[in-house]
Amino acid sequence: MAEDVFVYFVKLPEGIDECVTPCADGNYTVYIDERLTDEERRQAYSHALRHIRYGHFDADCKLSVQEMEYEAHYG
Repeated sequence: MAEDVFVYFVKLPEGIDECVTPCADGNYTVYIDERLTDEERRQAYSHALRHIRYGHFDADCKLSVQEMEYEAHYG
């Protein structure tokens, strides 16, 4: 991956482990819930990176949210 990924640990709403925001410059910001354990943080970061790697934020991505989540979990 050529993109830069910036990571911040913040308090996210209950049940949300991470959130990815694509930036206009082609980079990404990943927000990870600060309440997670170290292992859960690693898993959340890996999950976010899979969304980026599989192009889920690309304008031409035609997958449904369910398909994207399946791919990010099991792809």
